[in-house]
Amino acid sequence: MPRKTKTSQAADRALPSIPEDLIAHLVKGPMTAEAVEEASMAFKKALIERALGAELGHHLGYAPGAERPAGTANQRNGKSAKTVLTKDGPLRVDIPRDRDGSFEPILIPKHERRFTGFDDKIIAMYARGMTVREIQAFLAEQYGTEVSPEFISSVTDAVMDEVIAWQARPLEAMYPVVFFDALRVKMREDGVVRNKAVYLALGVLPDGTRDILGLWIENTEGAKFWMKVFNDLKTRGTQDILIAVTDGLKGMEQALNAVFPETTLQTCIVHLIRNSLGYVSWKERRAVAAALKPVYTAPTVEAALAELEAFEQGEWGRQYTPIAASWRRAWDQVIPFFTFPPAIRKILYTTNAIESINAQLRKIIRFVRKKCGLTKAQEDCQVHDIARFPSP
Repeated sequence: MPRKTKTSQAADRALPSIPEDLIAHLVKGPMTAEAVEEASMAFKKALIERALGAELGHHLGYAPGAERPAGTANQRNGKSAKTVLTKDGPLRVDIPRDRDGSFEPILIPKHERRFTGFDDKIIAMYARGMTVREIQAFLAEQYGTEVSPEFISSVTDAVMDEVIAWQARPLEAMYPVVFFDALRVKMREDGVVRNKAVYLALGVLPDGTRDILGLWIENTEGAKFWMKVFNDLKTRGTQDILIAVTDGLKGMEQALNAVFPETTLQTCIVHLIRNSLGYVSWKERRAVAAALKPVYTAPTVEAALAELEAFEQGEWGRQYTPIAASWRRAWDQVIPFFTFPPAIRKILYTTNAIESINAQLRKIIRFVRKKCGLTKAQEDCQVHDIARFPSP
C-alpha cells in the first residue's frame, strides 16, 4: 500500500469548521482565484485581530463592553496599526493597546514583524541553495514584499545558532548500533570545485528509534579524521558503542580501537554485495546476487565460509574471481554478523534509514549545483548508492 506523502497528510489534517452563515456572507457567487485569496487574507486579518483582542481581555481581566473590575486601573486604550509579513504576503492588522502599556501580545509579540510561517519560507529557500539576493527577489516577485538583505541574513543567522547547538548537543551514553556512511560530492569552495566527503553517523537507540549523531565534511578520510569524530562523540557523552557498521572506511578500525576498544566493527553486508556486483555485467547481476545469498544467510560462521568456498568454486566464482577475494579480505569484519540472532542481523543488514538520509542530502546538493550553474561534469556526485537486494 503506498505511503501518504507529507502533502496528503497535511490535507487530511482535521480543520475547524466554519459556520455556513459566515461562508454565505463571504461568498455571494462565483469567485476568481484572486477573490478567494483576498477573502482568505481578510478572514486571517479578522481572526488575528479577534485573537489579539481576546489576549488583551485575558490580560485586563474583563471582556470588551464588560464592567471593569473594582481595583483595576488599567483599561483598553485604542489600537495601533502594524504591517506583518505572513507566508501569503504582507498583512496590515490593528493591535489593541492598554493604558499602562503592560500588554505583551503572544500571537504577534511587540517589535515582531513576521507572522508564523514567513521565517520558515526564508529558511527553506536558503537551505535549498538560494542566495540572499535571490530570496529577496523571490519575495518581491511572489508576495510584493520588500525586505532587505540584512533582514534575510538575520533570519538565517538565527538558524545557524540552532545548527551549532545541534552539533554540540549531548548524546546518549550507549548506542547498540551506529551506522557510518559517506557521500562523495563535489563542492564549490572559494570559487573552486573540490572533491569532498560528507560523513554521517546514524545511531540506533535501545528502543529502536534512530538519531543522526553528526555530519562531518572532509577532503579525505583517515585514522586522524576518525579519531576526531569518535572523540567528538565521546566528548558529547557517548561512552560505548556496541556495534559500528561501516563500508570499510579508511582508517576507521585503528581510530575505533583507540577510542572505543570494546566496540565490534561490522562490515555492511549490503555494501559488500554492492561492491561484489561492481565486477559483474548488468545482465548477470541478478544471478550472481542469488548465488551470493547463501553466504550471508548462513546460520553460522563455519557454514558461511563453506558457502563462500562453494561460490568460489562454482560457475560465477570462477568467472568473477575478485568477488570471493573481496569477501575474504573483509572476512574479519564479516564474521561478527553470524554471531547475532536473525532480529539483530536484519538491523545490521538493512541500511534503508541511512540511505533515506543520503537521498535527501543528494537532492539538496543537486539543487544547490543547479542554482550555482555548475557544468554537467561538475554535477557528478559520487555517492554510495546501495542496490536493493532481498534481505536475509
